[in-house]
Amino acid sequence: MTLPFYVSPEQLMQDKAEYAKKGIAKGRSIVAIEYRDGVLFVADNPSSSLFKISEIYDNIAFSGAGRYSEFESLRKAGIQHADLKGFMYSREDVTARSLANGYSQTLGTIFSQELKPFEVEILLAQIGEQPEQTELYRIAFDGTIIHEKEFVAIGGRADAVVSALRSLGSGDVLDLTTALTRCMNALETATGQNVSLQSLEVALLDRTRTGRKFRRVGAEEASSLLS
Repeated sequence: MTLPFYVSPEQLMQDKAEYAKKGIAKGRSIVAIEYRDGVLFVADNPSSSLFKISEIYDNIAFSGAGRYSEFESLRKAGIQHADLKGFMYSREDVTARSLANGYSQTLGTIFSQELKPFEVEILLAQIGEQPEQTELYRIAFDGTIIHEKEFVAIGGRADAVVSALRSLGSGDVLDLTTALTRCMNALETATGQNVSLQSLEVALLDRTRTGRKFRRVGAEEASSLLS
């Protein structure tokens, strides 16, 4: 008689976590940092057609690291949820916190019930009319939500990027040029390689804009900022 194969629940969850972490570690880093007029996103992304940073709603941005097809499906689901909630209730009811809770439930359910977890890490940012209303949320592959302040990184070498940003200073009110410079320096420190603007995806949540706050920053504009 053949005994059934048994794996303890603790070992199963540990194996799932290790699997997801390895998949995320293969991805390139994404960093978000608060600056005077909003939030700056910088992603190490050489592709000009596959975006890692995008708009979810008027003043909310999304970025994902890890397996592209998985965080892209989560992005689309977030847009549908935000549009429906804003239409049925009011636009003020659509918040990064509610979206983070929704993503947490989805990722947590997949992690605990499915054989293969999602190999993704998500970053949500929302800006208000005042700097103190800025919110940054990092959602892990198992649904864990972490509320961040000032700056946050996800993807491969995220811890090294955050350490590099801390070494450059914290608690400062940054202009856009300084924020972009710090992000690039942190990415270079974490990877040990020079970073070119052509290999970066840069976007903003800019509270000085009327209406939709999200916009992309091309390599030419980024270069003029740094010069």
